[in-house]
Amino acid sequence: MAKKAKKIVRREYTKADVKELRAHSKARTPLANIMKLTKRTEGSLRQKARNLGISLGHRR
Repeated sequence: MAKKAKKIVRREYTKADVKELRAHSKARTPLANIMKLTKRTEGSLRQKARNLGISLGHRR
């Protein structure tokens, strides 16, 4: 039997999510940490950040 494909569940970004994303950008939090905290994919976070005009994924 073939494995069932995982159903894609889309979650809208709330005002609180956007505020948190901006705070992480300002604090220069690594993207891996933001992914774990928000339970969102790298692609999702990068797309939202791009739409907001902020940068993410800072290396140290």
